[in-house]
Amino acid sequence: MLVHEAKVCIVNFLATVAVIFGISSTEFRFEYSFERWFIIFWSPLLLYIIINFIIRFYYTDSSDYQIAVRACFLGYVFAMGVFIFFLAPEHIRAFGLYAAIMGTFHWTEYLGIAISNPSTLSADSFVLNHSAHYLLAAISSWIEFALESYFFHNLKSQWIFWIIGFLLCIFGDVLRKIAMITAHNNFTHIVQFVRNEGHKLVTHGVYSRMRHPSYVGWFWWSIGTQIILVNPLCTVLYAIISWIFFRERVYVEEITLHNFFGDEYVEYQKNVGTGLPFIRGYHLGMPIGPH
Repeated sequence: MLVHEAKVCIVNFLATVAVIFGISSTEFRFEYSFERWFIIFWSPLLLYIIINFIIRFYYTDSSDYQIAVRACFLGYVFAMGVFIFFLAPEHIRAFGLYAAIMGTFHWTEYLGIAISNPSTLSADSFVLNHSAHYLLAAISSWIEFALESYFFHNLKSQWIFWIIGFLLCIFGDVLRKIAMITAHNNFTHIVQFVRNEGHKLVTHGVYSRMRHPSYVGWFWWSIGTQIILVNPLCTVLYAIISWIFFRERVYVEEITLHNFFGDEYVEYQKNVGTGLPFIRGYHLGMPIGPH
């Protein structure tokens, strides 16, 4: 059964999407003009502001409010993404698909924790404030898209890349959520350095195929977002930076897992790879330090 926080998250996300779609759909046409686009942009924004006022006064509990306002924001991002995808000029449409994917990913990230490990739930479980580097990477991709869509219309109209990127994002996101639910209360967003009571080594389901399916999912999802945007520069940079990040993350995490599970983890490593390309992780005998 879903915890209260998850219900708050679901209700506010879906309510925001429903209100924006329901009221703004009167302007929904498969045609474009500057005047129509101006109305379509500002109408949902006004609705979003009104919904935020309602949320502010409806939720007297601070924790519920923090969840609701984030879910509302992600619902707005998703709804606007759909509008952009169907109504914007062709060379901008990819950004709408990207926005819808982003809204869905962060919304389901919270729900994934709510299902798998609700005791660790917090507003941070949306992973919207993941890190300054994450925000910088996102902004960089927006800048590249804006510049290339202005100067190279045809590049951003290559719908085959939209499909490839979309499928890669779906694969990565679904894999990550399956990993979260399979790991159950062993999954957290933060690497644990102290073994909690009941913490077990998960080796079944997707973990029988790869040691770090949640990282594998996020790795391919992040690259997929840039393929959707047809951002050649950021696609390469995201692949390189994500690979470096997960190489270090896996290395640190597996030192901890060796300490937690000893020979059991050594045996697991012999039979199952990390799942990430060219990343072996930490093995006994390797020096511990900057990697």
